[in-house]
Amino acid sequence: MLGAPVLAILYGIGLFDTGSPIFRQERVGRGKKPFTLIKFRTMAVDTASVASHLASSASVTRFGRFLRRTKLDELPQLWNVFKGEMSLVGPRPCLFNQRELIAEREVRGVLDARPGITGLAQINDIDMSTPRLLAETDEAMLARLNIRQYFRYIALTVLGKGTGDRLRD
Repeated sequence: MLGAPVLAILYGIGLFDTGSPIFRQERVGRGKKPFTLIKFRTMAVDTASVASHLASSASVTRFGRFLRRTKLDELPQLWNVFKGEMSLVGPRPCLFNQRELIAEREVRGVLDARPGITGLAQINDIDMSTPRLLAETDEAMLARLNIRQYFRYIALTVLGKGTGDRLRD
């Protein structure tokens, strides 16, 4: 309830920015079950639905750059958390066409965990462009995750640690 005014303001600005402020994309959830991830749109509406590191940086709108830099584009995912599809902390959910990452995560048991909005990889600038490193980092995080680490990852994310997914130039 406290975040509703912020969400409403960002939604309104997003309407002027792209005309369609909410972005929905099918992602790989716990146990490889599909779910629809919800975010604020940061790229032009006609941008191809690919992993961020494969998208052109030219696709990001001016307001989208602000949302990405401040990580406010992630706020709508709280709905995914509320629905039980995601956790605040966990491995970032990937796309079903990211087969190499899915295979690396399957071998390491990472897909047994609920995906998260942030985690060890995100605060250390490890994105989906390095599937093996990402899966190894996710595995290490899950092996050591405790209540202290959980809230540490959230605090570091809120304080601006990590730059988010890289984009293709």
